[in-house]
Amino acid sequence: MKRTITISIEQLNRPQPGGIATYVRGLAAGLQSLADPSLDVVGLAARGAVDDELSLRRVQAPCDVRLLTRLWPFWPLGVPKDADVVHATSMAGPFGGGSKGAVHSVAMHDLLWRDEPGISTPSGVRFHDRRLRLIADRKDLRVIVTSPGLAERLVDVGIDESRLHTVRLGVDEDTVHAASESSVRDLLAEHGVRGPFTLYAGTREPRKNIERLLEAHKIAYATNSDLGPLVLAGPSGWGDVATGDAIVLGMVPRAMLLALYRDATVFAYVPRAEGWGLSPVEALHAGTRVVASTTTPSVAANDLVVRVDPLDVDSITGGLLAALNESVDDEHQLARRRSVAELTWRNLALDHLAVWQ
Repeated sequence: MKRTITISIEQLNRPQPGGIATYVRGLAAGLQSLADPSLDVVGLAARGAVDDELSLRRVQAPCDVRLLTRLWPFWPLGVPKDADVVHATSMAGPFGGGSKGAVHSVAMHDLLWRDEPGISTPSGVRFHDRRLRLIADRKDLRVIVTSPGLAERLVDVGIDESRLHTVRLGVDEDTVHAASESSVRDLLAEHGVRGPFTLYAGTREPRKNIERLLEAHKIAYATNSDLGPLVLAGPSGWGDVATGDAIVLGMVPRAMLLALYRDATVFAYVPRAEGWGLSPVEALHAGTRVVASTTTPSVAANDLVVRVDPLDVDSITGGLLAALNESVDDEHQLARRRSVAELTWRNLALDHLAVWQ
């Protein structure tokens, strides 16, 4: 018997899709990887959405992203009437619709608008607070939590523990292969980098704590130049960030990013606050030595990561030097890969299906 699962994909067409877009793509890929003929997965997009690489069947709601986000709490616009599962991949919604007896769920990724109010406008903070209250009040909504430790915080804001289901995010990727070592060397040489380098990958915005990382790296490099220069890969995000003497690559193709993870001497990621933290997991998946802040949930319990206090430059400095002393032989690289082996998009899909039973 066919079961129609509708997931919102409007996040893919927002100006700053961010980590939620990665989750949406990963969930869709994971569900499709199951090759289960009883599952009909449908992507619900906003009107006028630009086509994405997702190969799943899609439907479009009758209005654009901004209006859709405002209306979804009241009307399940665009949700197929035969949907057996309606899953909101973000707090935007939708929160209802589908067939009689349909399962409704919503993914919660973080409380960053409370942890770092400066990342959002006052209206943005109000929007998220209102949506959080809506989710808490809607007792029929199953709440899927993507970040370790978030469930406990949601209980504190009034969501019953029985409604909360923590899932594993993914890191595996079969469709893109890392670029060659020579390609990495050529790219870095264009920016004056020859030899080892320390890598940061992610958006450049204040909560990512890049200014302290810059300061710590400068001190650590003076002690051991084997760290190489600090290389920043990724787009500019919310707010201005000074990048000092770091090498700024900006956005790079996915194949090049995977290669940078692989070839980095050390990967460093020390945000003040984080929803989950995909990039340090991707670096571990490549077998690379990782320094991460204690505020990065994805690796908070990973003993193969050098964890540091993001507010303490001396702690970050010591972490960079400690990571540099860790082995990079085949056995240790394999151990790092194994430490994130369960974080697959297939497992993410299986976790969701268990919630939707």
